[in-house]
Amino acid sequence: MNLIANGLVALVAALHVYFLILEMFLWTKPRGLKTFGNSLEKATESAVLAANQGLYNGFLAAGLIWGLVHGVPAVALQIKTFFLVCVIVAGVYGAATVSRKILFVQALPAALALIALWLT
Repeated sequence: MNLIANGLVALVAALHVYFLILEMFLWTKPRGLKTFGNSLEKATESAVLAANQGLYNGFLAAGLIWGLVHGVPAVALQIKTFFLVCVIVAGVYGAATVSRKILFVQALPAALALIALWLT
């Protein structure tokens, strides 16, 4: 079960690395425009804000990776729990303020990882 939990944590971390790439580097490119449903004009105007948001997603990924590689299991559990809860809160807020899709793309995978982590 620990392998499954850590696999789910790694998946959430990978998703947030992908979000970082989308928001920091692809925001005004065709992939970013399509993903977020923005016009080039809107994306250009909001690019600095998106890059800032991408950086925060990178911090979430870094925290989850830190939890995965930490050598003390009890501390690793606390780190992973903290960052998964942060991801869930961000996902719920995003779903309430931007799009319900965020609940399923961001919060649900983190919630599943957290449940799996607690079951180990």
